[in-house]
Amino acid sequence: MPEQNDWEKQAANLLKSELKRKGVTYAQLVERLADIGISEKEVNVANKLSRGKFSAAFMLACLKAIEVQDLRL
Repeated sequence: MPEQNDWEKQAANLLKSELKRKGVTYAQLVERLADIGISEKEVNVANKLSRGKFSAAFMLACLKAIEVQDLRL
């Protein structure tokens, strides 16, 4: 059974790979989040993704902001 840290790493890697696939930097993600009404700082986004500690709501907002339509697990 995967440990909590394994799930956190998987979530972070999934989001990072989608950002890379879309060619979106952390700075651009912050701008796109602001466009949908979510205020974040680039350093906070970078910290969340490096630690893998973020909510499902944050992940969904990021995926929406970068216009991910389909997600493969």
